[in-house]
Amino acid sequence: MDTAARRRGAGFPALALLACLAGAAAGASAAEDLAVVPFVDSHVHLNDEAMQLELMERFGATRALVFWGRKSDNESIARAAAGQPQRFIAFASISPERASFRSAWDGDDPKLLQALDALLATGRFKGIGEISAVHFPSPGLAETDYDPAGATMSGVLALARKYRLPVLMHVEWTRMRELSTLLEKFPDVPVIWAHGGYTPLFIARRMLERHPNLVYELSARTWASHPRSPDYTILRDGRAVWPEWIALIEAHPGRFVVGTDASHRSRESDTMKYASVQAFLRQLSPAARERVGRANILALVEPEPGARK
Repeated sequence: MDTAARRRGAGFPALALLACLAGAAAGASAAEDLAVVPFVDSHVHLNDEAMQLELMERFGATRALVFWGRKSDNESIARAAAGQPQRFIAFASISPERASFRSAWDGDDPKLLQALDALLATGRFKGIGEISAVHFPSPGLAETDYDPAGATMSGVLALARKYRLPVLMHVEWTRMRELSTLLEKFPDVPVIWAHGGYTPLFIARRMLERHPNLVYELSARTWASHPRSPDYTILRDGRAVWPEWIALIEAHPGRFVVGTDASHRSRESDTMKYASVQAFLRQLSPAARERVGRANILALVEPEPGARK
């Protein structure tokens, strides 16, 4: 089926949802009139390459930062990026939610860092992550609660420094003291904070002010609702972003990036995620939209020569 047919057929529910989230009048014609905002997806668990490419095409994601999920691993991620170099940006992960890595985290086993070092030495990866050092329990994911400033996480950032790569970390805001310690220890390592730790506004502002190397990643914050908590979104009514959040993002447009947290469990769910990013980006000024949507993440994963020293 060609692209136009997909947009008219299978894409119709997605476009209608996109119109709803953006506050447009319901109906396919209204949805189709909305201009797609190009963006780079900063958070994808690549479990189904075909579905991911289709979603990117339909929703204007020119590229996607990808790492493993339930049906993939570091090797499959590297292969996918090699096969789609203009689409996928591969990150390597040793995150403790994978059973094969958890025991090494429990004992701060240096072999785990040696394995990550070997992966990065291949040059196949543009960053490290997602590393879920502190993650509240959710369906299919046991809780993790490892010290963000401990030996293993410090070792991860030391490797990021060695290879001049960013790190995508999931750390809940219950561990701000330790996260701050880590950020202060590695001020030259860019840390992309997955979901921004689901922080309230004042914590987001405080962390951004204190840590210049911290980038606040907005995946799952743009959803109309979140399965774990109604407080996790930055929407006041399921559609409009709270004005105070808009003001913070517009005041620091170089410190935010967008993502979907797509995982390909459900086409319907991932459609909602992509539509929500489009609705969010339309609420930013054109200048902020370009930086938050594309420029910031590309500067981290594809810096100009000499940009990091």
